[in-house]
Amino acid sequence: MKQLMKIISSPKIFSYTVVWLIVLVFFGTIAQKDIGLYASQMKYFSSYYFIFAGFLPLPGGRITIILMTINLASSLFSKKLWKMKKVGIIIVHMGGLLLLIGGGITAEFSSEGNMVIEEGESSAHVDDYHDMELAFVNTSLVDSLEYTIFESPLLEVGNKIEYDKLGIEIDIIDHIKNVRIESRISPADSIYKGFLNDFVIIPKQPEKENTQNRPGLIFKIAGTDKDGIYSSFLGQRVPDTFKLGGELFFVEFRRKRTYLPFSIELLDFKKVMHPATNVAKSFSSEINLVENSIPRRVLIKMNEPLRHRGYTFYQASFVEGLDKETTVLATVKNYGRMFPYISSIIMSIGLLIHLLLNLPKMLKRTSRVSK
Repeated sequence: MKQLMKIISSPKIFSYTVVWLIVLVFFGTIAQKDIGLYASQMKYFSSYYFIFAGFLPLPGGRITIILMTINLASSLFSKKLWKMKKVGIIIVHMGGLLLLIGGGITAEFSSEGNMVIEEGESSAHVDDYHDMELAFVNTSLVDSLEYTIFESPLLEVGNKIEYDKLGIEIDIIDHIKNVRIESRISPADSIYKGFLNDFVIIPKQPEKENTQNRPGLIFKIAGTDKDGIYSSFLGQRVPDTFKLGGELFFVEFRRKRTYLPFSIELLDFKKVMHPATNVAKSFSSEINLVENSIPRRVLIKMNEPLRHRGYTFYQASFVEGLDKETTVLATVKNYGRMFPYISSIIMSIGLLIHLLLNLPKMLKRTSRVSK
């Protein structure tokens, strides 16, 4: 056991993991040119391992950080470290450990998306940048819509979803990262329903930036008044409809939504242009933050975000319309946001204490050299 702890807490492991992280950053940065930022992040930094040269498995960012964390935590159990003269080093170790834990929390639980709001309209949900969901929307209710959501893990190719509440069975035939739409040149088989009766969905080379892709889904439904093969894709303007148990539904393939305990109403969007150009110099959104039916007016500007209930809303971009302008607020919920600040303060204090404890020895050496 002692031998195992000695190996795990060896400073060499920490040094090797730091070097490997540098290698990952180098190759991950180069890969962004070919595969895009998100794909590079997922392959090199958010993975436990990745395949190099088509056959060689190498440790990814997550397993490297886990090894580094275990090594740093186990080094605190070393009896040699727990001495008065090494108090500063102990504090630095704890700060570094807190930084790694915060990074793990951010990677595992944080989310990113955006809110798109027209002037005069409000929104109470965030659309995820990357994850998708399939929504069955009941339009037969008198004063509301009822949503039944199937999230991304259920939408893998080959999955069969049996949902007894709606009395349907869904077979996922294809999940396409980026699609293009073409009209059919010959009549479709009778099994194809709705949109697929007149059009075909064809896979398209994915864009480097994941947010620029238009994902699509092809699935088979049994249990409706129109059983057959359907499709849905991001931004589809005319959704397919059918009846379930005598009620009218439409289906929507959309970015995963996170509903907020408050809403944001866009009162006014303003932009300042560079002189004699069509390029925006700055832009801002004047909003009402409505919570418990109580509005609070806030101005969100570039580099001046709104922070509320763990969410941060940044002024990211805008969409110009004929009648109304639309703001795009990048929305981040980062559970580990404070960890880097706290750990940096702790490590700075540790380095200062270590310097002060060793200052007499350093001055003594300096005086000896001068003599």
